[in-house]
Amino acid sequence: MKWKLNIRREIKVAVSLLSISFLIAFSERKQGGSVCKDIVVELDNLHGNHFLDEADVIKLVEGSGQKIKGVGIDRIDLKTIEKKIKYDKHILDAELFGDLKGNLIVNVELRRPIARIVQSDAPDAYIAEDGVIMPVSEKYTSRVILISGPFVKKLLEDEDLTKSEEGIQLKQMIEFINEDDFWKAQIAQLDISSNGKITIYPQVTGQRVEFGRADNFEPKFKKLMIFYKEILPQRGWTRYERVNLEYEGQIIAE
Repeated sequence: MKWKLNIRREIKVAVSLLSISFLIAFSERKQGGSVCKDIVVELDNLHGNHFLDEADVIKLVEGSGQKIKGVGIDRIDLKTIEKKIKYDKHILDAELFGDLKGNLIVNVELRRPIARIVQSDAPDAYIAEDGVIMPVSEKYTSRVILISGPFVKKLLEDEDLTKSEEGIQLKQMIEFINEDDFWKAQIAQLDISSNGKITIYPQVTGQRVEFGRADNFEPKFKKLMIFYKEILPQRGWTRYERVNLEYEGQIIAE
């Protein structure tokens, strides 16, 4: 009697699995064979960086060279469109797929800027969270730390901070500043010379901070905090014009 119950249970499990497999296959067949009626953009933009909107993304899709609406979704080369969409530097990732209603879903994730490159002789640009250099947008301006100086030409040529050790160190330093409420509010601009030495221009105090290279930046910020907390309150906030943090264990103020 027991073996009969086991057989029945196995038959029920097998029938259930077959039913599920049939439903999945039917859904996939229906989805793949459906004609594209509309393009639906899902913009994954948690940080509110409005460099692109839904209309911009639809233009990128329709400008891919493929006919979209009225064509079976299974006949659209989605991977090629994804690659072309991601040529736009504001876009970090893109995924396209069809739903059961005949919509082409375009899921787009935008890059987040962490700093803005400013130049007097060329257009500005943004440094994204992943290190990629992306153009500015007429639609949106992000309030981030400014990066200037001769060294930015190298950054623009590389198009990605992660391509060089100096770029990686600079990216880590910018992230450190952005993650600290005090430094994010205090530091307005980093001016970088051709040899990679950084001068900090603060928001509040008037001292020019000669920081040195971006490597080993955390001990330098600790020294700068000592200068702000212990030296300036005693000596006066406007007494010094420059502070040098380049030398280990020293704070030079003039």
